[in-house]
Amino acid sequence: MREIPVKTREREEMVDITREVASAVAESGVKEGVCHLNCFHTTAAITVNENADPDVKADMLMALRSIVQEGWPYAHAEGNSPAHVKSSLVGASLAIPISGGRLALGTWQGIIFCEFDGPRLRRVAVTVVAAQ
Repeated sequence: MREIPVKTREREEMVDITREVASAVAESGVKEGVCHLNCFHTTAAITVNENADPDVKADMLMALRSIVQEGWPYAHAEGNSPAHVKSSLVGASLAIPISGGRLALGTWQGIIFCEFDGPRLRRVAVTVVAAQ
């Protein structure tokens, strides 16, 4: 397992971590298998989506804000309940196939770290498992 640090700069932000994950896969030497990613945080998440047009990330954040609103009567005392809900909706882990020593992603796909309670220094675990 390798950890990737992710430093966020905004309260809510989507950070492309595809390059860092691809580097971990290449360093593993695995040619065929799976790359498992896990976000260690309850107010952040990871997803696969388009990484070519930055408007997609902005649209995703806008949609999540409309689904999970700040003004609701949350019981959690820390004031970051919307971040917890968004994290659960998006998800804390991913499994991505490895083929030919590379992540098997579509042309426009990238791995996106989703910050919902920043700015912070975050961590994502990358575990590469070889096929048998």
